[in-house]
Amino acid sequence: MSASAKPDHSILKVTQIGNSLGVVLPREVLAELNLEKGDQLYFTRSPEGYRVTKTDPEFERKMKLAREIMKKRHNVLRELAK
Repeated sequence: MSASAKPDHSILKVTQIGNSLGVVLPREVLAELNLEKGDQLYFTRSPEGYRVTKTDPEFERKMKLAREIMKKRHNVLRELAK
């Protein structure tokens, strides 16, 4: 790996935060995901373990369905828009 190449993974250590346990995200991850204090993250099961995203998986599922309907019914929607 060259000196300018970034690793494609990070190691997070579970630590005590008050009476709870948590992980601290690296500054680069926070910047890449555009995360700020108070933002929510979503954990979804995947074949590899868990997937962490900033977007709500249920919203994404609904948007995927909406895109499929819009593609399938493009002509009807165009007529309705007139």
